Amino acid sequence: MKKDKQGCDGKTCLLCRLSLKEWAPATALHRRNFTLNKGEVLFKEGDEVEGIYFIYEGRMKVHKHWGAEKELIVRFAQKGDIVGHRGMGGVGHQYPVSATALEPVKVCFIEMDFFQSSLKVNHDLLYELMLFYAQELQTSEKQMRNLAHMSVKGRMANALLLLQQKFGFNKDGFIDLPLSKQDLASYIGATYETTFRVLNELIEERLVAVSGKSMTILNEHKLQHLTAMS
Repeated sequence: MKKDKQGCDGKTCLLCRLSLKEWAPATALHRRNFTLNKGEVLFKEGDEVEGIYFIYEGRMKVHKHWGAEKELIVRFAQKGDIVGHRGMGGVGHQYPVSATALEPVKVCFIEMDFFQSSLKVNHDLLYELMLFYAQELQTSEKQMRNLAHMSVKGRMANALLLLQQKFGFNKDGFIDLPLSKQDLASYIGATYETTFRVLNELIEERLVAVSGKSMTILNEHKLQHLTAMS
């Protein structure tokens, strides 16, 4: 991770957008900007919590250990998203997840003490963060329920619909997040072999199309039906 001399625009992240104008000079004084290469780890599960990160450019995966030598991708984050927040208020103040760059990434780092001070001063920021945590909790509960009760095919369909909703489509008509089969497997909580087989089934049924790491949805209605059946 290297320091980013250019920094950010002071408008993209949650902290800058929802803080009082009078708070901007303090934020500019306390923030630090960094760049990461593809595959570089921002922080690891178990690392001591130092602060909060906001993504200024690029996409990341947030993941955690799941069984022996396996990982479960909790969420994907992109420009404007916050990462590292799961370390707030935790026992022992350790990050319970890891964050890894899926492509070149720029982040803005805010130390935890200053971020907590910002929450006390900026009520709109505090309110928005509360809503964000509530949504995160609902998403995590759904993910655990799906792992326990939904078939792999249903989880695959659900994952593709969620990725489409978050990232949209690029100019070539594919979901705007190229994803390896291994990362897809980690996102739906399945083995690589099972993921490969189920994805081929969806391709044969003409529900999705794949080109390398790029995927697109051909029949959204039928994919939604698969999630309802599971």
